[in-house]
Amino acid sequence: MSRFHLTAISILLALAAVLGAVAVARTTGLGAASHRAGNAAVAAKSSQLSAYEAQLAKELARLARPSKVSPATAPAQQRVVYRRPPPVVVVRHVHHGDDGYEAAGGGNDD
Repeated sequence: MSRFHLTAISILLALAAVLGAVAVARTTGLGAASHRAGNAAVAAKSSQLSAYEAQLAKELARLARPSKVSPATAPAQQRVVYRRPPPVVVVRHVHHGDDGYEAAGGGNDD
């Protein structure tokens, strides 16, 4: 191989190595940026859930307080009765190729 070819190949390999290093650096930078964005999204969702939890706890405490309604005027508690539906019967007629005609003695045309 001539010196020109060796120099050209060396330059191309060096260029490929530099571009690969730049690509790795950009990729890790993007990964870190998305990690920060993910953490921010999780923190925002966590604060929303905490606020909703506090709202639910306040509502539960309000419902747990004894009411000043007398038992005579209090609404009756509903009773749930589950009734099973009637069973579904599926009848499939399967033709087995034997309708019993030959076994009964028919079909002999001697």
